[in-house]
Amino acid sequence: MRRLIVPLAVLALMGVGCSVTYGSDPSGVSTGTRDVNVPLPSSRGRDQIVSVVQRVLPAVVNVTTDQYQPGAGDGQGVGTGFVVRSDGVIVTNCHVVEQASRITVFSSDDKPKEYAGRVIGGDCEHDLAIVKIDATGLPTVALGNSEDLQLGQRVVALGYALALDGGPTVTTGIVSSLGRTIRASDPNCDQATCGDNQTRVYAGIIQTDAAINPGNSGGPLVNLSGQVVGINSAGSQNAENIGFSIPIDAAKDTIAQAERAPLAASAYIGVITADVNTTDVSLQVPPGVSAGAFVLSIVADSPAQDAGLHEGDVIVAVDDRAVDDPIGLGKVLGDLKPDQKVPVQYVDPSGQTHTVTVTLGTRPLPTALP
Repeated sequence: MRRLIVPLAVLALMGVGCSVTYGSDPSGVSTGTRDVNVPLPSSRGRDQIVSVVQRVLPAVVNVTTDQYQPGAGDGQGVGTGFVVRSDGVIVTNCHVVEQASRITVFSSDDKPKEYAGRVIGGDCEHDLAIVKIDATGLPTVALGNSEDLQLGQRVVALGYALALDGGPTVTTGIVSSLGRTIRASDPNCDQATCGDNQTRVYAGIIQTDAAINPGNSGGPLVNLSGQVVGINSAGSQNAENIGFSIPIDAAKDTIAQAERAPLAASAYIGVITADVNTTDVSLQVPPGVSAGAFVLSIVADSPAQDAGLHEGDVIVAVDDRAVDDPIGLGKVLGDLKPDQKVPVQYVDPSGQTHTVTVTLGTRPLPTALP
């Protein structure tokens, strides 16, 4: 769900291959080696969910931002994050930290510790941001594999819902659906700043009936082994017991890149894509196309728009390398550099194949001040 924005006066109410060991300290000592499908053993007299929460909660943090909202004046945004490296690397949503003049991170201790945060990386197209705080010896949470999730599997969501006093909220549920494509209202856009493009497109999303509310943005969705399988990002305002999380597998390359080269420029083309075999888009795919990245949306003033790509096209190759799906597209782009000129081959909705030259741009980072 979106970051919660409240006036200051009422705040109290409120790709390349991964080379990093996640859920570890900088020395690479893993804190989560259990198989993703093996639940934590229950101690005598202790509920299994309690065991999961006790393992994960110390790594969950409250991310608060100072910002200016048009028409609303000064205010603060409240979201959630989780620590993936003990020297202060934190994962959250892009929309939690963008447009912020200051980022403050609070631990989940009974007496929370306070840290100044700065953005070291991210992928705003996919609503991801990586934040760094100056700290050592922090508890971490291990990352699981979202590709192993199954319908009906039990999951737990943790976050600072509604910015309520008393610390984070824990909710439980099941995986209700996989591979969803949704459009959610962008909390940082209005008609004046974004025109008619006031939504974010989320592809390949996990749907859960664990309650996800304002303030949960950026918090972890974990399996019963205490491993993160999703990043809570959106909730439905039109139905009950429907929430959405970004699969953690889609975030691993972004996390790795931010750790490897903080704030380093990375290539981007400016498209939101989905797998051509995803149920939601398969009927829109041109006949005969069985692999590729289906273009759901084109970012305004992006390299893709400048090159003439449109919604409904299917990208099948970049730089003469085959693209089988959105993850494959990200990996190809991860090997390229901003300002490179590369051929992009795509199939239009009529089934015609085209090749255009795209001058790659620089992937935008959240606009929080470093």
